[in-house]
Amino acid sequence: MENSDHDEPEKKRPHLTSVSSRTPRNSINSPTNNKTADAGVLQFQNQQLVQQIDIQKHALHDLEEKIRELKGKQSSYDDLLIALNQLWTQLVDDMILLGIRAGRGKGKDTLQHLTDIDNPQGSVPLCPAEDMFLCRLIQKDSIKGISDDEIISYVEEALALRQSYTRELLKLLKDTIDDQMERAGSIAQVLHGDLSSEDAIIQMSKIDDMTKEEVDNFREVVDTLHAKHKEYTVAIQNSINEYSQDQSEIKRLAGELDEIVAELEESRRKLVNLEMQKDAAIGMNSPKADAVNGNLSPENIADRTMGLRELKDSIEEAKIVDADRLSELQDAQEDNQTLTKQFQDLQNELKDDKYVRTSRIYSLANDQLQHWMTELARYKTSVESLQAGSVHVAKWENELNLKLESADSARQILGNSDHRIDDLELQLQKCIIEKNDLEIKMEEAKQDTGRKDIKSEFHVMASALSKEMGMMEGQLKRWKDAAHEAVSLREKAHSLREALSTKTSELKSLANKCAEQVLEIKSLKTLTEKLQKENQELEFVLDMHGLENYDKRYSEVRESESKAHSQAEMLKNALDEHSLELRVKAANEAEAACEQRLSAAEAEIEDLRSKLDASERDILELTEAVKVKDAEAEAYISEIETIGQAYEDMQTQNQNLLNQVIERDDYNIKLVSDSVKTKQAHNTLMSQKQALAKQLQQINTSIENSKTRITHSEEQMKAILSDAIKCNQEEKHLAVTLEFAKWELADAEKELKLLKSAVSSSEKEYDQIQKDTEAIEMELESERSLRKKLEEELRELNCKIDELTSETGETTIQKLEKEIRICKNMIKCTVCTDRPKEVVIVKCYHLFCNPCIQRNLELRHRKCPACGTAFGQSDVRFVKI
Repeated sequence: MENSDHDEPEKKRPHLTSVSSRTPRNSINSPTNNKTADAGVLQFQNQQLVQQIDIQKHALHDLEEKIRELKGKQSSYDDLLIALNQLWTQLVDDMILLGIRAGRGKGKDTLQHLTDIDNPQGSVPLCPAEDMFLCRLIQKDSIKGISDDEIISYVEEALALRQSYTRELLKLLKDTIDDQMERAGSIAQVLHGDLSSEDAIIQMSKIDDMTKEEVDNFREVVDTLHAKHKEYTVAIQNSINEYSQDQSEIKRLAGELDEIVAELEESRRKLVNLEMQKDAAIGMNSPKADAVNGNLSPENIADRTMGLRELKDSIEEAKIVDADRLSELQDAQEDNQTLTKQFQDLQNELKDDKYVRTSRIYSLANDQLQHWMTELARYKTSVESLQAGSVHVAKWENELNLKLESADSARQILGNSDHRIDDLELQLQKCIIEKNDLEIKMEEAKQDTGRKDIKSEFHVMASALSKEMGMMEGQLKRWKDAAHEAVSLREKAHSLREALSTKTSELKSLANKCAEQVLEIKSLKTLTEKLQKENQELEFVLDMHGLENYDKRYSEVRESESKAHSQAEMLKNALDEHSLELRVKAANEAEAACEQRLSAAEAEIEDLRSKLDASERDILELTEAVKVKDAEAEAYISEIETIGQAYEDMQTQNQNLLNQVIERDDYNIKLVSDSVKTKQAHNTLMSQKQALAKQLQQINTSIENSKTRITHSEEQMKAILSDAIKCNQEEKHLAVTLEFAKWELADAEKELKLLKSAVSSSEKEYDQIQKDTEAIEMELESERSLRKKLEEELRELNCKIDELTSETGETTIQKLEKEIRICKNMIKCTVCTDRPKEVVIVKCYHLFCNPCIQRNLELRHRKCPACGTAFGQSDVRFVKI
C-alpha cells in the first residue's frame, strides 16, 4: 500500500521526482558539504509549487466568474423569452376572445384554440432564433421543406391562411358594430317615443331575441371555460404528486449525504494525523541546524552522517505524502464546492416550487377560481330566470296597454283635482298675506304705548280682529269642505294605484300634495288659535302696563324724598345735642375750678397764681375746641346740601333712563316687525321650492320606470363579458406558472441524477427549511381563511351597492344619453357632420354621405377624405344604416 501511495504522486507531479533523484546523488558524492544546499533547493521548489498553485487558483476563479456572468446573461435572455412568449399568448388569446365577441355562435369552437395544458402556445417553438417570430406568426413549431422554394411556398400558404382568418375576424367585428348601432337606434326610437305601440313591441321582441342569442353564446363559452378549469385542476394535482415524489427522493439523498459526511470526517482525521507526523519530522530537523552551527563534536561524524541520511529520506517521504494529501485535499475541496453549488441550486429550485405553490399569486388564483365558479353558477341561475321572465314580457306588455288607457282616464280626473288644489293654494296664500298685514299693524300699534288714546284704538283693533277671525273661520269651513273633497280624490287615487302597480308614481305625488294641503290647513287653524290667545294677552298686558308704570315710579320718588328729609333732620338734631353737652361740661368744670381757687386762695396765694395760669390755659384749649366743633357743624351742613343736589341729579338721571327704555322698546318692536316680514318671505319661498321638488320627482319617476330594465340587461351583459375576459387572463397566468413548474421539475430531475454521486451541506439546514416552509404554509392557510371572510364581506357590500345603484338610476340615464349622442355622431358623415352616412368606399371601408362623395367623384384626383386612398366610381356602394 505504501509503494502504491508513493507511485501516485510521482505520476501527478514529475518535477518532484527529478528533485528527489538529484538529491540522493548529491548526498552520495558530498554528504557533509551540500546538506544546507539540498534544504534550500527543496524550499525553493516548494515556493515555486505554491506560486503555481496560486496561479491556477486565480485562473479557476476567473473561469468561475466568467461562467457566472454567462449564466446571468442566459437567465436574463430566458426571462426576456418568457416575457415575450407571455405577451404573445396574451395577444393571441385576446384576439380569440374578440373573435368570440364578434362571431357570436362560434365561441365554443374558437375557445378550443386557447392555451392548452399539454401543448401551450406560450412555449418556445422548436426552431432557430432568427425564424422564431415567423414560426409564432404562422403558429407552427418549425418550417418544413428542403429547398428554399418549398419553404417560401409553405410560408406563403400559412400567411394566406392567417390573413384570411384576420379578414374574417374584421368582417365579424364590422357586422357586430352594425348590429350594435341598429340596436342602439331601435332603443333610441323606443325611448324617444317615435314609434307606435305595435312597432315598439316588435322592436322589443327583436332585442329580446338578440339578447337570447348572445346569452346562449356566452353560456357555451362559460361551459368551455369550466372544462378548461377542470383540466387545469387535474394538471395542478399531478404537479403536486410529482412534488411529493421529489420530496421523498430528497430525503433519500439527505441520508446519503450523511454517510458521505461521515466519510469526510474520517479523511479529516487522517489528515490531522499526517500533519502531526509532519510536525514531528520538522522537530527532528533541529539537530541538523545545530550541526551547521558547529555545536556537535567531530567524534560522532559517522553517526551524524547516518542520521542525516535517515532524516533526508524521512523528509522526502513526508514531502511526497504531503503532496499526495494536498492533491487529494484540493480534489476533495473542488468536489465539495461543486456539490455545494449543485445542492444550493437544488434547494433554490425546491424553494421556487414551494414559492409557486405558497405564493400570493397562486393563492389568489385558487381563490379567484372558486370565486368565478360561484359567479358562473349565479350567472347561470340569473340567465335561466331571465329566460323564464321573457315569456311573461308579452303578457306584461298587453297589461301595460290596458293600464295606460286606465291611467289616461285617471289623469283627466287628477287634472280636475289639480285645478281645485291650485285654487285652494291661492286662497291660502291670500290668507297668509292678510295675516302678515295684521301682524304688522299690531306691531305698529305697540309703538305708541305712552299715550292714553291707545286703549280705545286697541279696543277698535280687537273688535276688527274678532270680525276678521269670524271671516277666517268661515273660510276655514270652506277649506274643510275642500279638504274632504281632497280626501275623496285621494281615495280614488288609491284605488287606481292598486289597479296600476307599475305606473303609480304620478298618483303618489298628487296624494302627497293633498296631504300637505291638509297639513297646511291644520297649521292655519293652530295659527288662528294662537293669534286669538296673543290678542287677549296683548290687551291685558296693555291695560296693566299703563297703570303699573306710573304708580310704581311715583311711589319710588316719594319714598326717596322722605328718606332724604329724615336723614337731614337726624343730622341736625345730633349736632344741637352735641353742642349743649359740651357747654354743660365746660360750666361744671369752671365752677369746680372757682371753688378750688377760693379754698386754695386762703392757704396759698402763690398756688392760686399758678392755678390761674393753668385755668387760663384750659380756657384757651376749650375755646379752640369750640371753634373746631363749629367747623364740623358747618361741614355737616355742606354735606347735607351736596346730598340734596345729588338727589336732584338722580331724578334727572332716572328721567333719562326712562327715555332710553322707551326708545329701546320702539327699536325692539321694529326688529319684531322685520323678523315677521322675513319669515313670511321664507315661507313663500319654501312653498315654491316644495312645489318644484314635487314636479321633479314626478318627472324622474316617469323616466326611471321606462329605462331601468334596459340598463339592467345591458349591465348584466357587460359584466358577463368582463368576467369571461378576467377568467381567460387567469387561465393564462396559470398556464405560465405550470410551464415554469414543468421546466423547473425537468431541471430538478437532471440535477438529482448528478447529485447522487455528490456531497453537500448537512441535514439540519434542510430540516430548518422544512420547518420554515411548514410555518409559512400555516400562515398562508390563515391568510386564505381571512381572505375568504373578506371576500364574503365584499360580496355583501357589492350587493348593497348594487341595490343602491338600482334605486338611483339618474347616472345610468345620463350614461345612456351620452352613448346615444356618441352613436348619433358615429352615424353622421365626418366631412359635413350634418347628413347621415349612406355610401361606402370598398377599398378602405370608410362611410360618408352621398353628396360629399359625388363632389369628390367630380374631381380629377379621387381620394378618400379620411385616409387618402384613391378610388373609382365602381368602388362606391350604397349602404343602409
